[in-house]
Amino acid sequence: MFKALLLDNTNGFSAQITNVDEAKMPEGEVTVAVSYSTLNFKDGLAITNKGPVVRSWPMVAGIDGAGTVLSSTHAAWRAGDAFVHTGWGVGETHWGCLAEKARLKGDWLVKLPPALAPRQAMAIGTAGYTAMLCVLALEDHGVTPEAGEVLVTGATGGVGSVAIALLGKLGYKVVAATGKSAEEPYLKSLGASGIIDRSLLSNAGKPFQKERWAAVIDCVGSHTLANALAQTRYGGVVAACGLAQGMDLSTTVMPFILRGVTLAGIDSVMAPLIKRQRAWDRLARDLDLELLESMIEEVPLEQAIAKAHDLMDGKVRGRVVVKVAA
Repeated sequence: MFKALLLDNTNGFSAQITNVDEAKMPEGEVTVAVSYSTLNFKDGLAITNKGPVVRSWPMVAGIDGAGTVLSSTHAAWRAGDAFVHTGWGVGETHWGCLAEKARLKGDWLVKLPPALAPRQAMAIGTAGYTAMLCVLALEDHGVTPEAGEVLVTGATGGVGSVAIALLGKLGYKVVAATGKSAEEPYLKSLGASGIIDRSLLSNAGKPFQKERWAAVIDCVGSHTLANALAQTRYGGVVAACGLAQGMDLSTTVMPFILRGVTLAGIDSVMAPLIKRQRAWDRLARDLDLELLESMIEEVPLEQAIAKAHDLMDGKVRGRVVVKVAA
């Protein structure tokens, strides 16, 4: 038996911390001991049942995990190896990592960089890893710190917080969009040089607006993404990775064909291993771990359900780390 956050919908939805029989674990080449997990937006949707995330019941929640391999039949993994896991439908169609143990496919796992402890890896989690994929998209498109201002929307969230910390350390001039004016000191401590109110972007606007941003990392979607595209400078790039405001996008081709703007879609769930390892290696190198620590709120597994509700109610900033191991 092992402790897990189990979701069920057999006789109405339920979420509870309970003991689970190891014999019921799904197939997979690698069995792991999870030291730490985390709460991402998708976890919040699943645990509060506010979105159709889970597609197989019952389901152990938790799309992210970090810890140690217990046993493996996969050639790349041996007992004692340190791993980090994000995505691949875990916590949706395959039992997840908000549990003391998990059984996963070896090809889903990434070698934990030596510079990172499991707790730090989960402070990064899918959110921070996604932020790094966004930064890499900007770099691959040729956006340098000298190019001009970079806008980060959803700035106090997990992706936004890590993106600001990464961009700030790399020398970019970051402008953070937030609806939480009281968080200005927090955002500037991460590396933001300026703050704008999200209301300037969150309503329907003209499809072609005054140029401002050399690049954008957007975690919000909907009108915010449309306005960001309309304000992006000639040759700029917008990395889109979220839909906190909505999944709709009402815009025109004008920014693309008159300013050469690139809209880069960022997928973290099914990204290939080589892309994942590149991102984690860069996180180990470029993320200020002291700043990362300032983003963390740690809770035990027993408090994960309540904290997921806080996350969906907008009461969480930065990253929630869930300590799973006793």
